[in-house]
Amino acid sequence: MASIALKRTGQKMPLVGFGLWKVNKDTCADTVYNAIKAGYRLFDGACDYGNEKEAGEGLRRAIADGLVKREDIFITSKLWNTSHKYEHAKAAAKYQLNLWGIDYFDLFLIHFPIALEYIDPSVKFPAEWWGLDGKIHPVKVPYSETWKAMEELVDEGLAKNIGMSNAQGSLILDVLSYARIEPAVLQVEIHPYLTQEPLIKLCKLLNIAVTGYSSFGPQSYVELGASKGAAGLLEHDTIKSIADKNGKTTAQVLLRWAIQRGIAVIPKSNNHERLVSNLAVTSFELPADEIATISGLNIGLRLNDPIDLDPSLGGLGIFA
Repeated sequence: MASIALKRTGQKMPLVGFGLWKVNKDTCADTVYNAIKAGYRLFDGACDYGNEKEAGEGLRRAIADGLVKREDIFITSKLWNTSHKYEHAKAAAKYQLNLWGIDYFDLFLIHFPIALEYIDPSVKFPAEWWGLDGKIHPVKVPYSETWKAMEELVDEGLAKNIGMSNAQGSLILDVLSYARIEPAVLQVEIHPYLTQEPLIKLCKLLNIAVTGYSSFGPQSYVELGASKGAAGLLEHDTIKSIADKNGKTTAQVLLRWAIQRGIAVIPKSNNHERLVSNLAVTSFELPADEIATISGLNIGLRLNDPIDLDPSLGGLGIFA
């Protein structure tokens, strides 16, 4: 399987993984099991997705049935905003490992550079963005404090690699100024409406691997009412034309556009046929002019922006 070798550990992270965001809890275990059977070796989860326990059940079943060994699978998870304090960060990682039923994460990311008021898992889990009063409560926790806890997870063998998510260049450079263990991966929103060239170029210079999420653009945000009126990329005439020319699906073209730029992808699907189709994107290439044409669709459209949750809270303006 095509992969990216991560700095410091040299561990190989598959270029194409399976994203667990919005995968239904009641079918998640079966979906993970069947995805492993289909050939997926990376699963991208998070505390906030609320399905890590079920994903772990699917993984453990696959291991028990002899489909894979634990070391064959690359598990990514993320630290949620309410656990940024040093003591909460380490406890959260251990809590999530217990949900998965595994001893270590292959990659553990800080989900957002936003610290929110702590909520104990026994009171509300996942904590989500909103406090118990239905409002968002930012708190002052330096990113450096959270990063120290992340580094100690590596020291203790609970995470093989650590990284950042939804972060911009200035924060990456800040982390590098004090990090004992540098971030191995940056996960950010990347699709033809938001191509992020300067950020990708910086990460390449710093030898930080990039994973792009929301590869299909507005697709995942329509049901949330957060597609911002953008035309769907899976039905876009330009993408359809290129797909027809190459004998591929529009989803495969969008994924290929990313990985051909050296970006790992984590598409998801609750549909097994599409799940299999999404994995089959490493065996063909798009001509350079078609890559350029797709990149030309860039309009700087960011679909996952926390400031949209409450425009009055400046602490959510991480992409300003």
